[in-house]
Amino acid sequence: MEVIDLAWWKLGLAALLVLALGVSGYIARLGITRSLLIAAIRTVIQLALIGLVLEALFASSAFYWIALLAVVMLLIAGREVVARQGRRLQGWWAFGIGTGAMLVSSFTVTVLALTVVIGPDPWYAPQYAIPLLGMMLGNTMTGVSLALDRLNESVWRQRGVIENRLMLGQTWQQALEDIRRDAMRSGMMPSINAMAAAGIVSLPGMMTGQILAGSPPAVAVKYQILVMLIITAATGFGAVMAVSWGGRRLFDDRERLRLDRLVKS
Repeated sequence: MEVIDLAWWKLGLAALLVLALGVSGYIARLGITRSLLIAAIRTVIQLALIGLVLEALFASSAFYWIALLAVVMLLIAGREVVARQGRRLQGWWAFGIGTGAMLVSSFTVTVLALTVVIGPDPWYAPQYAIPLLGMMLGNTMTGVSLALDRLNESVWRQRGVIENRLMLGQTWQQALEDIRRDAMRSGMMPSINAMAAAGIVSLPGMMTGQILAGSPPAVAVKYQILVMLIITAATGFGAVMAVSWGGRRLFDDRERLRLDRLVKS
């Protein structure tokens, strides 16, 4: 089946819908018009640029270019994790913890899927590696940012409870146990909800894209199942690591709560 190309002017018609939404929001005084339009413009520019980059990358298929793009994607995702937190750790800790958690979880799961499950030749073939890593990082970024935001905000609000527990002789792990559990659950919940609704409430993006590109539905379903399972695994492990590392940073070596290490974004 031949893929139907879309002219840019046809995409402009879709953009008019977003513009109409922005006007409606302005009339209703929702306060979202500016952010909506900026996000739409960023989407067009970023996707157009990445399309050019991917065309060049697919043509060369050199490992070092693929690795460079992967590192850039990771660093941008780490910056987004910091930006999405209401309260964050001071200095490079907010960036380092989120980025480190995504590095370990997303990259490990992606490499495992490429080498063991999919098995392209070479294993870093860009048409498989880049889209797969992008999906891993995008979803793990959301999970990690939600988990760290819930952790930091809960610690700030329940600081009196935590300090009382410490005075009663509990370790920092015990004093923070229920807060860490809630933060980890918060980070995992979007992926769990997406899995629960897939195929009934929604047709996931990768499956829809493959079907539109002419792949048999049975093949598209297999790839979508794989993607959703490994996304959930990467997001879950990333949230667990980020909360564990972030929680430890909120206490010093003498197990005192260090709220001075939190700043409001």
